[in-house]
Amino acid sequence: MLALLLNLLPWSGLTKLFWPDFIALLLVYWVIHQPREVGLGAAWFLGLLMDIADGVLFGQHALAYTLMAFMAQILRPRIQMFSFWQQALYVFGLLLIALVIMLVTRLAFGAAFPGPLYIASSVLGALLWPSLSMLLRIPQYRNRRRADDTFTKLTNK
Repeated sequence: MLALLLNLLPWSGLTKLFWPDFIALLLVYWVIHQPREVGLGAAWFLGLLMDIADGVLFGQHALAYTLMAFMAQILRPRIQMFSFWQQALYVFGLLLIALVIMLVTRLAFGAAFPGPLYIASSVLGALLWPSLSMLLRIPQYRNRRRADDTFTKLTNK
């Protein structure tokens, strides 16, 4: 919900171009780290929700998010091998794929080309990837510590 709210903040001008797609970032994170819980269905649903919220051509976000999530599923084993900054390069590519799909869809239906700064949001999203990854892993570390503590108490008795 927070990612949807961040995507829907009323920015205008250059700020809107540089604002990363937080739903896409979270989709990539969860598809990579929890592929059984978040997959193509979630990407499609969130894309349709974003289409309705943005008031754009129905299905453009859904198509872009679904193809991006599919690529993330394919690259998941490779992405997990790398450090956060190396993963950011893959995330940049995945976010760029989503942007290009949305751009091609818009251009096919008569929209104007937004200019070369259109990819700036992918760059900023990739730069945010390490911080976002560390932030989203905090609850997992807490749960792991609790499980380790419980196991230690059980085995010491």
